[in-house]
Amino acid sequence: MTRLSAITPSGHVQLGNYLGAIRRWAAEGTGDDVYFISDLHAMTSSHNPARLRALTREQLAVLIAAGVPPRSVGVQSDLVRELGALTWVLECTCTYGEAARMIQFREKSVGRSSVRLSLLTYPVLMAADILLQGAHEVPVGDDQAQHVELARALARRFNGTYGEVFAVPRAVVPPTAARVRDLADPTRKMAKSAQDAAGTVFVLDPPDLVRRKIKRAVTDDLGVVRYAPDEQPGVANLLEILAACAGKEPAELAPAFDSYAELKEATAEAVVQELAGVRERTTALLDDPAELDRVRAHGAERARERSRHRLDAALRLSGLG
Repeated sequence: MTRLSAITPSGHVQLGNYLGAIRRWAAEGTGDDVYFISDLHAMTSSHNPARLRALTREQLAVLIAAGVPPRSVGVQSDLVRELGALTWVLECTCTYGEAARMIQFREKSVGRSSVRLSLLTYPVLMAADILLQGAHEVPVGDDQAQHVELARALARRFNGTYGEVFAVPRAVVPPTAARVRDLADPTRKMAKSAQDAAGTVFVLDPPDLVRRKIKRAVTDDLGVVRYAPDEQPGVANLLEILAACAGKEPAELAPAFDSYAELKEATAEAVVQELAGVRERTTALLDDPAELDRVRAHGAERARERSRHRLDAALRLSGLG
């Protein structure tokens, strides 16, 4: 059973990415799973090439430093030729109506006079990611479930039209993870691409900066530490972060604190300790580019080997080669 997950280098890896996904990949990942940096997806809007390259390397280092099995880790663009070929075949299997119905395309293109064509077609590239690697399960949130459904539809259509090549994947809801919110505005999720980094804790932030950001976190004027997400979202956010680091439930931690200052201090120290090893190992990897390149090349070759027969079959059965 192969699972496939990815992270897009649209910004530095933040605490929500780590607690919500990367830490789980490290704990539950097997040698058959695939975890990759989706740098091609980061090109659907205006981007800086040098920054994209640097963020891709940084995210690769974070995944390895966090304990995700190196043989399961890779970079999407290292298979750009294979993905390009399969994406074209799948685009010739997909209809315009299917692509245009994707919620993210409709939301991100609204009110804009011009959007990149890739914003419309990248769900087909995502389908190629999934089908090329033979993934059976794709853990996704609600915003990506529709894309997995498209991959399922294209796999079935190709198999039915040309011959059986692709496993039909299914979207799965990942285990409940920390719901990390922005420290400055707890009504929104913490995001690596946020314009204002004051409310975002990044995995590579120095300990003193982590402490400052958490101690400045927005709370309220009630002055009572309790787990009430609807009434006290800022306090609930701190309790959820602390609980994720401590392996406990937010509600059971609340009674231990008499003030917001105590809660912030405990949360800050828990986050600093949680990220310390990952930050140290990531820095070491980034300082050893030869080792990072070696791991990346090995992951690319493994991904190429496991996908070669599917691509060859898809090209042959569709009339190419």
